[in-house]
Amino acid sequence: MKVSIVIPAKNEAQNLASFLPRLLEIAGDAECIVVNDGSSDETIVICRENGAEVVSHPYSKGNGAAIKTGARAASGDMIVFLDGDGQHKPEDIPRLLAEMEKGFDMVVGARDRESQADSFRDFANGIYNRLASTITGHRILDLTSGFRAVNARKFREFLYLLPNGFSYPTTCTMAFFRAGYSVGYIPIQTGRRLGNSHISLVKDGIRFLVIIFKVGSLYSPLKIFLPASAGLFLTGCGYYFYTFVTQGRFTNMSAVLFITAIVVFLIGLVSEQVTTLMYKDNRD
Repeated sequence: MKVSIVIPAKNEAQNLASFLPRLLEIAGDAECIVVNDGSSDETIVICRENGAEVVSHPYSKGNGAAIKTGARAASGDMIVFLDGDGQHKPEDIPRLLAEMEKGFDMVVGARDRESQADSFRDFANGIYNRLASTITGHRILDLTSGFRAVNARKFREFLYLLPNGFSYPTTCTMAFFRAGYSVGYIPIQTGRRLGNSHISLVKDGIRFLVIIFKVGSLYSPLKIFLPASAGLFLTGCGYYFYTFVTQGRFTNMSAVLFITAIVVFLIGLVSEQVTTLMYKDNRD
Protein backbone atom coordinates (compact mmCIF):
# COMPACT_ATOMS: atom_id res chain seq x y z
CA MET A 1 0.00 0.00 0.00
CA LYS A 2 1.23 3.48 -0.83
CA VAL A 3 2.20 5.65 2.13
CA SER A 4 2.11 9.45 2.35
CA ILE A 5 3.87 11.42 5.08
CA VAL A 6 2.33 14.78 5.96
CA ILE A 7 4.17 17.40 8.05
CA PRO A 8 2.47 20.66 9.05
CA ALA A 9 5.09 23.40 9.52
CA LYS A 10 5.13 27.06 10.42
CA ASN A 11 8.52 28.77 10.69
CA GLU A 12 10.28 25.45 11.30
CA ALA A 13 13.23 25.89 8.91
CA GLN A 14 15.77 25.36 11.72
CA ASN A 15 14.19 22.05 12.74
CA LEU A 16 13.41 20.84 9.22
CA ALA A 17 17.01 21.34 8.08
CA SER A 18 18.16 18.49 10.32
CA PHE A 19 14.89 16.55 10.44
CA LEU A 20 14.06 16.13 6.74
CA PRO A 21 17.27 14.31 5.70
CA ARG A 22 16.64 11.70 8.42
CA LEU A 23 13.00 11.41 7.45
CA LEU A 24 13.60 11.01 3.72
CA GLU A 25 16.22 8.36 4.37
CA ILE A 26 13.67 6.33 6.33
CA ALA A 27 10.71 7.14 4.05
CA GLY A 28 12.02 5.34 0.98
CA ASP A 29 9.35 5.48 -1.73
CA ALA A 30 6.78 7.15 0.52
CA GLU A 31 5.31 10.46 -0.61
CA CYS A 32 6.55 13.29 1.67
CA ILE A 33 4.44 16.46 1.87
CA VAL A 34 5.29 19.50 3.98
CA VAL A 35 2.36 21.89 4.43
CA ASN A 36 3.83 25.35 4.83
CA ASP A 37 1.36 27.24 7.02
CA GLY A 38 2.25 30.79 6.04
CA SER A 39 5.87 30.64 7.21
CA SER A 40 8.00 33.79 7.10
CA ASP A 41 11.36 31.99 7.37
CA GLU A 42 13.20 29.65 4.97
CA THR A 43 10.83 26.70 5.44
CA ILE A 44 10.00 26.41 1.73
CA VAL A 45 13.66 26.65 0.67
CA ILE A 46 14.76 23.96 3.15
CA CYS A 47 12.00 21.61 2.01
CA ARG A 48 12.81 21.99 -1.67
CA GLU A 49 16.53 21.57 -1.07
CA ASN A 50 15.78 18.22 0.59
CA GLY A 51 13.38 17.02 -2.11
CA ALA A 52 10.17 17.24 -0.12
CA GLU A 53 6.93 18.28 -1.81
CA VAL A 54 5.61 21.60 -0.49
CA VAL A 55 2.00 22.76 -0.30
CA SER A 56 1.71 26.33 0.97
CA HIS A 57 -1.00 28.38 2.64
CA PRO A 58 -0.90 32.07 1.64
CA TYR A 59 -1.26 32.92 5.33
CA SER A 60 -1.30 31.01 8.60
CA LYS A 61 -4.52 29.05 9.06
CA GLY A 62 -3.55 26.81 11.97
CA ASN A 63 -2.14 23.34 12.58
CA GLY A 64 -5.45 21.59 11.96
CA ALA A 65 -5.96 23.42 8.67
CA ALA A 66 -2.49 22.30 7.57
CA ILE A 67 -3.38 18.71 8.44
CA LYS A 68 -6.55 18.92 6.34
CA THR A 69 -4.64 20.42 3.40
CA GLY A 70 -2.05 17.66 3.63
CA ALA A 71 -4.70 14.93 3.83
CA ARG A 72 -6.39 16.26 0.70
CA ALA A 73 -3.08 16.46 -1.18
CA ALA A 74 -1.85 13.00 -0.12
CA SER A 75 -2.22 10.20 -2.64
CA GLY A 76 -1.30 7.32 -0.31
CA ASP A 77 -3.60 4.65 1.09
CA MET A 78 -2.12 5.37 4.51
CA ILE A 79 -1.04 8.75 5.86
CA VAL A 80 1.54 9.32 8.57
CA PHE A 81 1.32 12.67 10.36
CA LEU A 82 4.34 14.17 12.14
CA ASP A 83 4.89 17.57 13.70
CA GLY A 84 7.27 19.89 11.91
CA ASP A 85 9.27 20.76 15.03
CA GLY A 86 11.45 17.65 14.74
CA GLN A 87 10.39 16.10 18.06
CA HIS A 88 9.06 12.92 16.47
CA LYS A 89 11.58 10.31 15.40
CA PRO A 90 11.34 9.17 11.76
CA GLU A 91 12.72 5.82 12.90
CA ASP A 92 9.35 5.13 14.58
CA ILE A 93 7.42 5.31 11.29
CA PRO A 94 8.04 1.64 10.34
CA ARG A 95 6.70 0.65 13.77
CA LEU A 96 3.51 2.64 13.16
CA LEU A 97 3.03 1.07 9.75
CA ALA A 98 3.72 -2.43 11.08
CA GLU A 99 0.99 -1.95 13.67
CA MET A 100 -1.39 -0.68 10.97
CA GLU A 101 -0.85 -3.94 9.09
CA LYS A 102 -2.44 -5.78 12.03
CA GLY A 103 -5.81 -4.36 11.00
CA PHE A 104 -5.94 -1.02 12.80
CA ASP A 105 -7.51 2.00 11.14
CA MET A 106 -5.36 4.43 13.12
CA VAL A 107 -2.21 3.93 15.19
CA VAL A 108 -1.02 6.66 17.55
CA GLY A 109 2.47 7.20 18.91
CA ALA A 110 1.89 7.39 22.67
CA ARG A 111 4.45 9.57 24.50
CA ASP A 112 5.87 8.60 27.87
CA ARG A 113 6.03 11.07 30.78
CA GLU A 114 9.62 12.05 29.99
CA SER A 115 8.50 13.17 26.54
CA GLN A 116 6.06 15.78 27.84
CA ALA A 117 7.27 19.35 27.41
CA ASP A 118 6.46 20.37 30.99
CA SER A 119 4.55 19.30 34.10
CA PHE A 120 1.47 21.32 33.12
CA ARG A 121 1.11 19.50 29.81
CA ASP A 122 1.78 16.16 31.48
CA PHE A 123 -1.00 16.88 34.00
CA ALA A 124 -3.43 18.11 31.31
CA ASN A 125 -2.79 15.15 29.02
CA GLY A 126 -3.32 12.77 31.93
CA ILE A 127 -6.76 14.28 32.54
CA TYR A 128 -7.64 14.09 28.84
CA ASN A 129 -6.61 10.45 28.59
CA ARG A 130 -8.58 9.37 31.67
CA LEU A 131 -11.69 11.33 30.66
CA ALA A 132 -11.64 10.06 27.09
CA SER A 133 -11.05 6.48 28.27
CA THR A 134 -14.06 6.73 30.61
CA ILE A 135 -16.34 8.15 27.93
CA THR A 136 -15.38 5.74 25.14
CA GLY A 137 -14.89 2.63 27.25
CA HIS A 138 -11.50 2.08 25.59
CA ARG A 139 -8.09 2.74 27.08
CA ILE A 140 -6.65 5.85 25.44
CA LEU A 141 -2.90 6.22 26.03
CA ASP A 142 -2.31 9.58 24.33
CA LEU A 143 -5.26 11.65 23.15
CA THR A 144 -3.28 14.65 21.91
CA SER A 145 -0.27 13.09 20.16
CA GLY A 146 0.33 14.54 16.69
CA PHE A 147 2.32 11.48 15.57
CA ARG A 148 -0.07 8.94 14.05
CA ALA A 149 -0.74 6.76 11.02
CA VAL A 150 -4.25 6.57 9.59
CA ASN A 151 -6.24 4.88 6.88
CA ALA A 152 -6.47 7.77 4.42
CA ARG A 153 -10.01 7.09 3.21
CA LYS A 154 -11.43 6.77 6.70
CA PHE A 155 -9.56 9.82 7.96
CA ARG A 156 -10.99 11.97 5.17
CA GLU A 157 -14.51 11.06 6.30
CA PHE A 158 -13.98 13.37 9.28
CA LEU A 159 -12.17 16.31 7.70
CA TYR A 160 -15.27 18.47 8.12
CA LEU A 161 -15.13 17.84 11.88
CA LEU A 162 -11.49 18.79 12.36
CA PRO A 163 -10.78 22.25 13.81
CA ASN A 164 -8.25 24.55 12.19
CA GLY A 165 -6.35 24.92 15.47
CA PHE A 166 -4.25 22.56 17.57
CA SER A 167 -6.88 20.07 18.78
CA TYR A 168 -7.17 17.98 15.62
CA PRO A 169 -5.68 14.85 17.32
CA THR A 170 -8.43 14.91 19.97
CA THR A 171 -11.16 15.32 17.38
CA CYS A 172 -10.03 12.58 15.01
CA THR A 173 -9.38 10.11 17.84
CA MET A 174 -12.89 10.53 19.27
CA ALA A 175 -14.39 10.45 15.76
CA PHE A 176 -12.68 7.12 14.99
CA PHE A 177 -13.94 5.57 18.22
CA ARG A 178 -17.45 6.90 17.64
CA ALA A 179 -17.49 5.43 14.11
CA GLY A 180 -16.41 2.02 15.43
CA TYR A 181 -12.99 2.08 13.80
CA SER A 182 -9.98 0.36 15.39
CA VAL A 183 -7.40 2.54 17.16
CA GLY A 184 -4.05 1.22 18.37
CA TYR A 185 -1.00 2.64 20.15
CA ILE A 186 2.75 2.18 20.17
CA PRO A 187 5.04 3.70 22.82
CA ILE A 188 7.36 6.45 21.59
CA GLN A 189 9.83 8.94 23.00
CA THR A 190 10.13 12.45 21.60
CA GLY A 191 13.10 14.78 21.48
CA ARG A 192 13.38 18.46 22.34
CA ARG A 193 12.54 21.02 19.70
CA LEU A 194 14.89 23.79 18.62
CA GLY A 195 13.57 27.33 18.93
CA ASN A 196 10.42 28.48 20.68
CA SER A 197 7.19 26.54 20.90
CA HIS A 198 4.01 28.02 19.41
CA ILE A 199 2.13 26.98 22.58
CA SER A 200 1.02 29.72 25.01
CA LEU A 201 0.45 28.67 28.64
CA VAL A 202 -2.52 30.99 29.25
CA LYS A 203 -4.14 30.82 25.83
CA ASP A 204 -3.70 27.10 25.44
CA GLY A 205 -4.56 26.46 29.08
CA ILE A 206 -8.04 27.78 28.30
CA ARG A 207 -8.05 25.73 25.11
CA PHE A 208 -7.24 22.60 27.12
CA LEU A 209 -10.31 23.19 29.32
CA VAL A 210 -12.47 23.54 26.20
CA ILE A 211 -11.07 20.24 24.91
CA ILE A 212 -12.29 18.47 28.04
CA PHE A 213 -15.88 19.35 27.14
CA LYS A 214 -15.24 18.74 23.46
CA VAL A 215 -14.14 15.18 24.18
CA GLY A 216 -17.55 14.36 25.58
CA SER A 217 -19.54 16.21 22.95
CA LEU A 218 -17.68 14.50 20.10
CA TYR A 219 -18.34 11.00 21.39
CA SER A 220 -21.56 11.04 23.41
CA PRO A 221 -22.90 14.36 24.78
CA LEU A 222 -25.39 12.58 27.02
CA LYS A 223 -22.50 11.13 29.03
CA ILE A 224 -21.61 14.72 29.98
CA PHE A 225 -25.10 16.21 30.29
CA LEU A 226 -26.71 13.30 32.17
CA PRO A 227 -24.39 13.44 35.22
CA ALA A 228 -24.75 17.25 35.28
CA SER A 229 -28.53 16.90 35.15
CA ALA A 230 -28.51 14.24 37.87
CA GLY A 231 -26.32 16.45 40.07
CA LEU A 232 -28.73 19.37 39.71
CA PHE A 233 -31.73 17.13 40.40
CA LEU A 234 -30.17 15.64 43.53
CA THR A 235 -29.16 19.11 44.71
CA GLY A 236 -32.76 20.20 44.21
CA CYS A 237 -34.01 17.22 46.21
CA GLY A 238 -31.55 17.94 49.00
CA TYR A 239 -32.46 21.63 49.11
CA TYR A 240 -36.20 20.82 49.06
CA PHE A 241 -35.75 18.40 51.98
CA TYR A 242 -33.84 21.07 53.90
CA THR A 243 -36.46 23.80 53.31
CA PHE A 244 -39.32 21.43 54.03
CA VAL A 245 -37.82 20.47 57.39
CA THR A 246 -36.79 24.01 58.37
CA GLN A 247 -39.53 26.09 56.74
CA GLY A 248 -42.22 23.59 55.83
CA ARG A 249 -42.48 24.75 52.21
CA PHE A 250 -41.29 24.26 48.63
CA THR A 251 -39.06 27.19 47.62
CA ASN A 252 -38.39 28.88 44.29
CA MET A 253 -34.76 27.75 44.42
CA SER A 254 -35.84 24.10 44.49
CA ALA A 255 -38.09 24.73 41.50
CA VAL A 256 -35.21 26.39 39.60
CA LEU A 257 -32.91 23.45 40.30
CA PHE A 258 -35.49 20.89 39.16
CA ILE A 259 -36.31 22.84 35.98
CA THR A 260 -32.62 23.36 35.20
CA ALA A 261 -32.00 19.62 35.64
CA ILE A 262 -34.77 18.86 33.12
CA VAL A 263 -33.48 21.45 30.63
CA VAL A 264 -29.89 20.16 30.85
CA PHE A 265 -31.10 16.60 30.30
CA LEU A 266 -33.15 17.62 27.25
CA ILE A 267 -30.18 19.54 25.80
CA GLY A 268 -28.05 16.43 26.22
CA LEU A 269 -30.71 14.29 24.55
CA VAL A 270 -30.93 16.61 21.54
CA SER A 271 -27.12 16.86 21.36
CA GLU A 272 -26.93 13.06 21.33
CA GLN A 273 -29.23 12.93 18.31
CA VAL A 274 -27.24 15.65 16.52
CA THR A 275 -24.00 13.75 17.19
CA THR A 276 -25.55 10.59 15.76
CA LEU A 277 -26.40 12.47 12.56
CA MET A 278 -22.84 13.85 12.41
CA TYR A 279 -21.44 10.34 12.21
CA LYS A 280 -24.01 9.04 9.77
CA ASP A 281 -22.35 6.89 7.11
CA ASN A 282 -22.72 8.81 3.85
CA ARG A 283 -20.83 6.35 1.69
CA ASP A 284 -23.95 4.45 0.60
